[in-house]
Amino acid sequence: MSLSTTPTPSHQLNKLFYIDNIKILLTVLVVLHHTFIAYSSSTGWYYTQKTTHVGALVPMTMFVSINQSFFMGFFFLLSAYFTAPSYDRKGSGQFIIDRLLRLGIPLLFYSFVFSPFISYLVYYFAKGHHITYLQYLSGYNTWIDFGVLWFVAALLIFTLIYLAGRSLINITFKKPLPAPGPVTILLFGVSLGVISFLTRILFPGGWVLKPLGFQLGHFPQYIALFIIGLLACRNKWFDGLSRRTGKCLKWSAWLCLLFFPVFFIIRIKLNMPVSWYTGGFHWQSLLYAVWEQWIGMSILTAMLSWAKESWNTSSPLLNGLSRCSFAVYIFHPLVIVSLTLEVRNWAVDPSIKLLLVAPLALLGSFMLGKFILLIPGVKRII
Repeated sequence: MSLSTTPTPSHQLNKLFYIDNIKILLTVLVVLHHTFIAYSSSTGWYYTQKTTHVGALVPMTMFVSINQSFFMGFFFLLSAYFTAPSYDRKGSGQFIIDRLLRLGIPLLFYSFVFSPFISYLVYYFAKGHHITYLQYLSGYNTWIDFGVLWFVAALLIFTLIYLAGRSLINITFKKPLPAPGPVTILLFGVSLGVISFLTRILFPGGWVLKPLGFQLGHFPQYIALFIIGLLACRNKWFDGLSRRTGKCLKWSAWLCLLFFPVFFIIRIKLNMPVSWYTGGFHWQSLLYAVWEQWIGMSILTAMLSWAKESWNTSSPLLNGLSRCSFAVYIFHPLVIVSLTLEVRNWAVDPSIKLLLVAPLALLGSFMLGKFILLIPGVKRII
């Protein structure tokens, strides 16, 4: 499943170190993504201080946009890849209990304990309302708030749908489907871009399905990659992913990256709202959606290929980082918010604060994640 919520099957341990390593990298990107948002956006995070320097805002926006194009979809892909083997190994009853334990308990903890506490820190220190925590809770009314664990909520829903579908339909293949090549993957990305564009006409970027926290404009990719993960496991697509496909998609990703400044040029030339890129019936939204999925599929595939060939190794350090990655995912908002609140009165541009906070957020998040796992009973859940 996601992050470290499903152990790698024992017969695959000597083959799939690279997937655990990718999870570490994706977890790092999650921490950095939210740290960048704290200093590049005025919304979408517990506490933000948006930079006003265009020279800093442009690369920060690029980082967030490129991250968004693949990293959460990658989590869904990897989660689905281990879903069927876990089900086969445990059986339906134990599998359901395990999913409810490992996904449901973190959701309840985050919504009823963790998120209110983080919100209180912002309320007390940033907004200057010096009341006790119990006084704050007496007026708190956002009890269903999954925050960054919207992913866990979506994964739980996807898994339950998979279980229902598996009990009703049994799909078998006479022979394994071949691993897709670069052309197929890019056509898939373009198709996904068109579907994302159509979805964002009704659910533009930033529109959130409350109280679940789902940004439905991104869900076509999440759903599609969860399905692809199931197919990839059944047909051993990761094993069949060729070095040639990885190299082709690497160059595709670089070409897409070079295209990104065109979005700034279009916006300046047409004097258009930036929201036209993230939703509505605009050709700019179609262009951005296709670009987003194209570069997302390119990066994802290139990373898989590279890691399989060059990073299929393990060490005590990597094992430790991988084991605490889910804890890092859950608890990193506390580290980021604490650090941003600590330097909130530092009289420099927020982009300068980012240079200090980002590495400290990474270090602090992994240290906290490691510490959380030392608490008795926690390892049984995360």
